[in-house]
Amino acid sequence: MQTVKVSIDRTFAIGETDPRLFGAFVEHLGRCVYGGLYEPGHPSADAKGFRGDVLELVRELAPTIMRYPGGNFVSGYDWEDGVGPVDKRPRRLDLAWMSKETNAFGTNEFIDWCRAAGIEPMLAVNLGTRDGDAARRLVEYCNFPGDTELSDLRRAHGWPEPHGVKFWCLGNEMDGPWQMETKTAEEYGRKATEAAKMMKWVDPSIELAACGSSGRTMPTFGTWEDTVLEHTFEHVEFISLHTYLNDYAGDTEAFLASPDLMDSFIDEVVALVDAVAARRRSSKRIMLSFDEWNVWYRTRRRSEGRTKLGWPVAPEILEEIYNMKDALAFGGACISLLNHADRVRCACLAQLVNAIAPIMTETGGPAWRQTIFHPFAHFSNFGRGRVLRAQVASPTYAAIYHDPRGTADLAFPLREVPYVKLAAVHDEADRTVTLFVLNRHLDQSAPVEIDMRGFGTLELSEALEMRDDDLSAANTRETPDRVRPHMLDGVRVASGRLSVTLGPASWNVIRLAASA
Repeated sequence: MQTVKVSIDRTFAIGETDPRLFGAFVEHLGRCVYGGLYEPGHPSADAKGFRGDVLELVRELAPTIMRYPGGNFVSGYDWEDGVGPVDKRPRRLDLAWMSKETNAFGTNEFIDWCRAAGIEPMLAVNLGTRDGDAARRLVEYCNFPGDTELSDLRRAHGWPEPHGVKFWCLGNEMDGPWQMETKTAEEYGRKATEAAKMMKWVDPSIELAACGSSGRTMPTFGTWEDTVLEHTFEHVEFISLHTYLNDYAGDTEAFLASPDLMDSFIDEVVALVDAVAARRRSSKRIMLSFDEWNVWYRTRRRSEGRTKLGWPVAPEILEEIYNMKDALAFGGACISLLNHADRVRCACLAQLVNAIAPIMTETGGPAWRQTIFHPFAHFSNFGRGRVLRAQVASPTYAAIYHDPRGTADLAFPLREVPYVKLAAVHDEADRTVTLFVLNRHLDQSAPVEIDMRGFGTLELSEALEMRDDDLSAANTRETPDRVRPHMLDGVRVASGRLSVTLGPASWNVIRLAASA
């Protein structure tokens, strides 16, 4: 491959990363909660039933905010079922995942788990089978100090101090026909507006995210965002986006190009929400909450293990096993999020444990890192700071990404995909610059030269590479470290220039100390 030329100037920035950009998601889905982060009786479990081995991996992964309890699950969830004495909580049928919910783990347990993990909680309210009144009651239960029925109920349940939850989601994917009580944009917009009003009357300090369309491929996409924000614009701070990258077509080059469609999706939603602001002559800017994103395809269809018969408790569903190829596409998605830090202020990897997750567990046994764990840990631990506007001149290729929906096969031509995708983050406080670099060429190494201006003297702090000659290589219980980062050799830094040769099909992280 011909040399990739990159230019980075300290003075040209996209924006500062919000701490909430590095979030994740816990849903009552399969073994995400039960047998995942919560397993009383496990050898590592604490007195509250939280698995210590999972908590240790979560701290290493370093998510900053955690969305709960759904997801599809929330559209049929009665929050009152999950509070109070555990032995008196009802067992319910969960129509979202065709399983049985014990409600042994609920809102208060989730808050305690977030505190143990050092993570900000994010709660979603049910705007499917419930309404704004149930939502504002949950805010009162969680956030009001005391001397009301619901705040005193929380205190009676053993949580004397308010939870202080600041970020709330107004339902989930309400245009999806798979959702309990699907809504039209008008129906949802009105319902979300009334819920938002009452929730903020109870606690004016909270921030709210309205549901965007369930995906870029939905027939409702675009008109949904426009209509919903016509109703909710004055009451919300965020609109949500959801994307799952797939390789149904078995086309690796197209799969690795698919994160570039995330870039287009983000740009389109920014245009949609700013158009609503323009019609109102408003200077307010609605920010984006990309609160579901991941690679997901092997277990996505019902015929591929999406549900199990017999209404089981915590069934083994959506337990996607991620390989090296998935980690590369996943890393590309991390770069896309960083390069839109000016408008994507919150994002949640879906999900955290077992169900399409970076962490896998065996019930009663060990926990281990999936391949996608490593790019996210790099993204979260090293992605804090100012994202710089890098100019990348890379050889390109063409691909057609297929995203099947039911009987339809949606094709997205990608005509100029750069083989090298890059994000640069400058942490001014620590005087470090971190480069996240993906080489998408399957066979060729990529020589890269980077001109870095305005940083003073640069010194290499650390360079990591993740690649494998076998793109199907995965981590398992027996081989939990089959795919992991290694030291990247051959990085040369001199006179504000960096040169390195990246291996084919590789995820790379290069950290530099800057004197300025």
